[in-house]
Amino acid sequence: MAQPAHMASAWPDEPVPLSLDTAPVPEYGTGSLADLLPTIAAGLEVPGFEHRIAELTPADRNCVFLIDGLGWEQIKAHPGEAPFLASLLGSSRGGTGRPITAGFPATTATSLASVGTGRPPGEHGLPGYTVRDPAIGELMNQLRWKPWTPPHAWQPYPTVFQLADTVGVHTAQVSSPTFRDTPLTKVALSGGTFHGRLTGEERMDLAAGQLAAGDRSLVYTYYSEVDGSGHRFGVDSDAWRGQLMCVDRLVQRLAEQLPPRAALYVTADHGMIDIPFDEQSRIDFDEDWELRAGVALLGGEGRARHVYAVPGAASDVLACWREVLGEQFWVASRDEAIEAGWFGPTIDERVHGRIGDVIAAAHDDVVITASVNEPNESAMVGVHGSMTPVEQLVPLLEVRS
Repeated sequence: MAQPAHMASAWPDEPVPLSLDTAPVPEYGTGSLADLLPTIAAGLEVPGFEHRIAELTPADRNCVFLIDGLGWEQIKAHPGEAPFLASLLGSSRGGTGRPITAGFPATTATSLASVGTGRPPGEHGLPGYTVRDPAIGELMNQLRWKPWTPPHAWQPYPTVFQLADTVGVHTAQVSSPTFRDTPLTKVALSGGTFHGRLTGEERMDLAAGQLAAGDRSLVYTYYSEVDGSGHRFGVDSDAWRGQLMCVDRLVQRLAEQLPPRAALYVTADHGMIDIPFDEQSRIDFDEDWELRAGVALLGGEGRARHVYAVPGAASDVLACWREVLGEQFWVASRDEAIEAGWFGPTIDERVHGRIGDVIAAAHDDVVITASVNEPNESAMVGVHGSMTPVEQLVPLLEVRS
């Protein structure tokens, strides 16, 4: 017998998990960070590369300036603090005025590896902030490279810089001396010469000089302080706005020194979002018995979690996480995430076990913290990692001489 309408309405609807079909998968192959250097290399006639970002046109001298943490949405929202960058928004992606995508997860180690190797995460093998090393069964922090593992066993592909250097392209990286010998630099950004300079102004001047040093050149330079201020104080803070003003002047300084036949591309590894410090917005894994049940390791970061189940518990963990979080996160099994293309069109065999049994990517303004095991990360105001536009969309601003 059918229930009366008034009785049926008294019962709330069951939660409906987000459909994985609604997750905005990065534009691998046509408009992601992994496609930028291969497109530039193809224009420089480096063998083995194809022109992937159709909107870009070749230049003899190319400089990529990557600003850590400065997403497309942040530039659009702050024209007063970044007048020069804002004036270049229409130049993005070959004059279309559109952004490109970072790749999943939208995090520094993954994105820098995508930039430098020209490969998506499923191939280069850095698919998160922390992921399980199947050889030892422990989490590996791919930004800090702890525990240490042989870099070129973890990421065996040559970088675009290395391949360009072997055919006579003048290739250089200009960054903080801190990054000269890090494992991440070795596997993602090595090739040609590394020039360490402490101040942003010194980097801009040297990058311009290196750009002019060859008839064909490929130069990379980097600025990290925008990201640092965002994590610590948030993208709505005075400290962050001050860093944005600083980097705006640096970009203009470099643009005004471009040698003839040069292209400057300004991009980022991810955007950032501020998350309030309340129980609804910050779900503490270390204090939640439901989410912990059957979980051996919690990897990734707050908005892009890799969840590793104890043997035999993967399906139960998936069901629980989908029931508890499915309205706020895209929650997928490893196979579902791979099939959906979250990590790229192909997954190398050595990378398969690094991906979580369950992956949770934030849709809402919410984060999964781990107050006991990740106290520093849990205290961050600004965070990133997922596939939402504010995290995923990055600029590809262009200046030509």
